[in-house]
Amino acid sequence: MSFNIVVLAKQVIDPEAPSASYRIDGSAGKLEVDSSQKIAPVINGFCENAIEAALQIKEAVGDATVSVISAGSDFVMDVMKKAVSMGSDEMYLLQDEKFSNLNDSSITAKLLATAIQKIGEYDLVLAGMQASDWDQAQVPLGIAEILGVPCVPIARKIEIKDGRAICERATDAGYETVSAPLPSVITVNNEFGQPRYPTLRNIMAAARKTPITWDAAELGLSDDDLSPRIKIVDLFIPEKQSQCEIIEGEDEEEMGRNLALKMREAKLI
Repeated sequence: MSFNIVVLAKQVIDPEAPSASYRIDGSAGKLEVDSSQKIAPVINGFCENAIEAALQIKEAVGDATVSVISAGSDFVMDVMKKAVSMGSDEMYLLQDEKFSNLNDSSITAKLLATAIQKIGEYDLVLAGMQASDWDQAQVPLGIAEILGVPCVPIARKIEIKDGRAICERATDAGYETVSAPLPSVITVNNEFGQPRYPTLRNIMAAARKTPITWDAAELGLSDDDLSPRIKIVDLFIPEKQSQCEIIEGEDEEEMGRNLALKMREAKLI
């Protein structure tokens, strides 16, 4: 039987774009790109690492299928098809205006988990450790909870052996090796290796391939299912205040002494 890998990929605002290109809509609780800047979105960097991990596992296992899933309302097809041009087999786009502002991780997890169940049998779900827009790192954990499978976060190596995923994962203290039964959800970091460049053959194949699209109705999700449990009251850039004080003295020794006194007064030393 084929080994089935599902990869989660998110279209995000290009984090390398100039900050002047961004616009915050505080009332809607979202970050947007100024339309006059004409800056294309990208696939989240950690998601590309997850795609690379899936392709490496496919090469190691042999008979495997890699399916990529993304949710949103306004996909740029040339951007999303990069996942196929890297070597993925199938692409599923969950596209509906109701998916336009997925700020509630629990709703996003439910949406993606429903799509995974609709696809059918799966052995492994891979995701990037976090997205560059919100940095919450919550969705894969929620998916694992809904699917009722183990979750291994922040993996840097994955080996499939005897029906289990042997993972080396990063921790605050270094690295640890863990084993999880399949199916499992695993998030990966950028230590998995540089995402491969698309080949000309795969680019041409991706251009011909039509993604499978599902909306809320086709996924069997009601408005109540997609109703967020959290509300962003406001979104803003905090104002920062800085003060500069010149430390004076007759010479460097006196200035150093005066600086030490100031730091002691401020209880910094």
